Amino acid sequence: MVLVPLEFELAVQNPAGMRIARDLGAARVELAQALALGGLTPSRGTLRSVLDAAGESGPEVHVLIRPRAGGFHYGRDALEVMIHDVRDVLAAGAHGVVVGCQDGSGALDRDALARIVDAADGASVSLHRVIDVTPDPLASLRIARDLGLRRVLTSGCASRAADGIDTLRELVAEADGRIEVMAGGGIDASSAVAVIATGVDAVHFSAKRTIVSDGAVRMGSASDGVGAHEVTDRDTAHAIVAALRQSASSAA
Repeated sequence: MVLVPLEFELAVQNPAGMRIARDLGAARVELAQALALGGLTPSRGTLRSVLDAAGESGPEVHVLIRPRAGGFHYGRDALEVMIHDVRDVLAAGAHGVVVGCQDGSGALDRDALARIVDAADGASVSLHRVIDVTPDPLASLRIARDLGLRRVLTSGCASRAADGIDTLRELVAEADGRIEVMAGGGIDASSAVAVIATGVDAVHFSAKRTIVSDGAVRMGSASDGVGAHEVTDRDTAHAIVAALRQSASSAA
């Protein structure tokens, strides 16, 4: 197992991804499906298989709760689905959930998040990158902290965390150690060092590669008629962790 001093989380979609995360010494995985869409709630079968792959001593499994692609302004029906999913995945053995909701103004939906935290019943709740599309990320962080969320995942309001360095620093300062700030969004071996220099508590990465199908018969509206899918790439994940280790060694 490769050990690094900075906590990291790997975004995975299946048991193979969990096995890579376990071998690398990840603290957690964020389990989702459809990472190409930003992630959606995985099936219960996937969750059970990933928990089995983690074993007794593997990384914690935190499940993304996102009922559909698109934005994060959810109506009543979608919110009810999310609350049911929160309860179901925790009952199935997940260690925590990853969520995010906006109100009509684009700010965090405090009431919806409060209901989700209540449904989690003391389990870890993380705010996902919805914070990066709210009009005031510092205010959003304060809401998350006041509601008792464990951490926020953020790219510093950029498409890639490496381009949101200044905002990441501001979020770390605002958090003041009372809520974890985890950087994520396009992190690779070349950008990891600059991102962790902001003082974030953890980093999140997917280390994914795309597998494209070449179907002769169209099965859907995707450009290839079938739809590509993404998998965790072991070599890419190892390279990112090696960069984290190198950074830690240089700072020692």
